[in-house]
Amino acid sequence: MRIVFMGSPRFSVPSLEQLLINRYEVVAVYTQPDRPAGRGRALVLPPVKEAALRWGVPVMQPETFRSSVAIEQLEKLKPDVIVVCAYGHILPQAVLDMPPYQCVNVHFSLLPRHRGASPVAAAILAGDEFTGVSIMLVRKELDTGPVLSVAAIPISPQDNTGTLTEKLSLVGASLLQEALTGWLRGESTPQPQGETGATYFPQVRKGDGGIDWRMSALEIWRRVRAYYPWPGCYTTWRGKQLKITEAVVLSGEGTAEAGKVVVPAGGGATLGIATGEGVLGVLKVQLEGKKAMTAADFLRGQRDFVGSVLPS
Repeated sequence: MRIVFMGSPRFSVPSLEQLLINRYEVVAVYTQPDRPAGRGRALVLPPVKEAALRWGVPVMQPETFRSSVAIEQLEKLKPDVIVVCAYGHILPQAVLDMPPYQCVNVHFSLLPRHRGASPVAAAILAGDEFTGVSIMLVRKELDTGPVLSVAAIPISPQDNTGTLTEKLSLVGASLLQEALTGWLRGESTPQPQGETGATYFPQVRKGDGGIDWRMSALEIWRRVRAYYPWPGCYTTWRGKQLKITEAVVLSGEGTAEAGKVVVPAGGGATLGIATGEGVLGVLKVQLEGKKAMTAADFLRGQRDFVGSVLPS
C-alpha cells in the first residue's frame, strides 16, 4: 500500500515514525512550508520534515491545495491511503476522493467531543477527567468522519497541553498502526459519529491567555494548564507581561479583591492571587524578558509584589 503522510508539528512525528519503523511504504511526506522564526527570523523546518529527511522520505511543502499543480503532484504519487496528523491544511474534496482507502486522520480527542483545531486544550478547559485519540476517516465537515478506533487516557491534575499532547502522540502512533492495519485488510468497520455530546473548539489564539481575575480560581487554573506552553496564561506587572506557568487551586482561603496578591495562610504555594472565587496558588512565573522561575525566587526580586492588585 502506498501511503502519503501529512503532518507538521513535533507531536505528528511519532505517527510518521511508527509507519516507517513497521515498514509501511511511505512514498512522500506533506508538511507546512519552512517559516521564519526567532529573533534572527531564520527559516525553521517543521519537525515532520526533519524526521522525513532523516528517514530519506521525499518531502512536499505546498502552500495550499487550491492550485491544480498541487493536486496533480499528489495524484502522481498514486496514494492508496493518506494519513493525516495535525497537517495544518484543510483538504479539498479532490484530495479526499483521491486514495481508494480514503484519508485517515489521527485526532487527539474522544470524538465527537472536542472537534476542532485545539482538542487537547479544550479537554483541559472543560475539566474532563479523560481524553484520548480517535482514528477516523476524513470528511469535508471538520472532524465528523466515521471512527475506526478509539483509545482513552486519564488527564492528570499536573497535565498541561504540552505534557498531555506528548502522551497522546505516543498513544496515537500505536493506535494508528493498529487501526490502519485493520482498515487496509478490510477487517474493520468505521463507526459513524453521533451528534450527542459533540463540541467544537477553534484554534487557540495568542490573545486567549489573558487572565481575568474575576473568574474562579478553578477556571484560571485550568487556563494556566490549557495554554501552556503556548500562548501562556498571563497578566501584567509594572507594564510587563507576567506569565503564570504553574499554579494550584488553594482551598479554604479568604475572599480579597479579585487580582490582589496575597500570602497564603496554609502551605501549597508561596504566593496567591485572589480571584472571583477562591485563591490561585502561584508556583512558577515568567516575567517578560526573563527566564521562568519559582514564585519564591520572583518574590525575592519583587518584594512589593505582595499587596498589589493585578489588572483584569
